[in-house]
Amino acid sequence: MPRQPIVKSTTALALVMGLLSAAPALAQELTVVSFGGSYQDGQSKALFQPAAKALGIKIKEETYSSIADLRLKVKAGAVTWDVVASGSGSAARAGAEGILEKLDYKVIDTSSFLPGTAQDYCVGGDVFSTVLAWNTKTYGDKGPQSWADFWDVKKFPGKRSYRKGVAGALEPALMADGVPADKVYEVLSQPGGIERAIKKIRELKPHIAVWWSSGAQHAQLMKDGEVDMITGWNGRFDVAAKDGAKVAYTFNQGLADYDCFAIPKGAPNRDLAMKFLAEISKPQYQAEFTKYITYGPTNKKAYEGGAIDAAYAKTLPSHPDNAAKQLPIDLDWYIKFEAQASAAYQNMLTE
Repeated sequence: MPRQPIVKSTTALALVMGLLSAAPALAQELTVVSFGGSYQDGQSKALFQPAAKALGIKIKEETYSSIADLRLKVKAGAVTWDVVASGSGSAARAGAEGILEKLDYKVIDTSSFLPGTAQDYCVGGDVFSTVLAWNTKTYGDKGPQSWADFWDVKKFPGKRSYRKGVAGALEPALMADGVPADKVYEVLSQPGGIERAIKKIRELKPHIAVWWSSGAQHAQLMKDGEVDMITGWNGRFDVAAKDGAKVAYTFNQGLADYDCFAIPKGAPNRDLAMKFLAEISKPQYQAEFTKYITYGPTNKKAYEGGAIDAAYAKTLPSHPDNAAKQLPIDLDWYIKFEAQASAAYQNMLTE
């Protein structure tokens, strides 16, 4: 059998190698997980996809219900996610538990962030507030302006609604009981502090018509006019108001909290995920996200240079004027005391 000329083989090999070298390199891919719905849709448009373009990578988006979904993956050694969105408290507890990677703040610049919005295991993405809201059909523009007013059933008669879970429930009670905002966590950390807050809520219990358990529920209560005043999240009330709800709220004595981004322990692309978090922490991305929901940026520079309309900026919870009226959530307190506080709170609910 005649041998094939070696020149042909060499030529073919060169052709193949040339084609391979001319082919574009496959873009690296990160899997990013958030809570779905309009919230994640806004994140995708303002943060995820623009950052992917800037970094020359691809983003695969998934949804989950809570950090508990991640816990299962980490324990099974089957982590496929690179970045997860989380509430600040959930992330603090998950970090302490060891299921998140410690963030590298030499890579992620948080020098212009609001104090307390960048923790060891999670970097803040947006600021929201637990606020006091009221039915404008009942009270007009003369609604309650403090937690003391919320508890004053003679001055402000009407049905109340309060959160069924303990997060953000004890702090208003202590402020209503006369504790200055800057002393709330000090009191809650002392023996008898949690019991004092629960005793105050117990006083109001006969006037609480509904104990809400989700943002969708507390927004719907105001849309339906089912209660006269309520606690809840500012962005949810703004959406409800756009849908015709008779609702207004105040940032006075609100609880400033934030959502954040974390990297799961054992993430397949840890280093790239860190660069991605650095990118979406830049002010221009956070400014863009405010166009999709009335949650404020954690990066104070997002308010500079006209990126956010000045009038609109004043409606956001992290605007300096609004932030000054609020009590920042103390994550350390929740790490230490939430389990104890939750048990006592649920006992009060079932009395």
